[in-house]
Amino acid sequence: MLESALEVTVGDGVQFSFSVVNAGDTPIELTFRDACRADFAVYADGVEIWRYSDDKAFTQAISTAKFQPGETAEFESVWPDPEPGEYTAEATLRVSERTVSSRTPFSV
Repeated sequence: MLESALEVTVGDGVQFSFSVVNAGDTPIELTFRDACRADFAVYADGVEIWRYSDDKAFTQAISTAKFQPGETAEFESVWPDPEPGEYTAEATLRVSERTVSSRTPFSV
């Protein structure tokens, strides 16, 4: 069982920290679709206004990773130039087998 959490820190830009932990008792193997292992998006009033992966190119190579029980993976990104407002951040693990994501509201 994978559990995830998203933390947002507002300062010089907006820092996103996405953690995924194998909270189960058995290893979990995941298949990543490309070199972008996690993606981050920001929404205002339900409309996407920023996405980490936009305008970026990633190696198109499928890879796998095995998460042992209790093992945590951390992913980070920065939204460099936010405007003041109320937002919702979403982080998603880009794997084939399941949906692993977290959302959290934040203000700039």
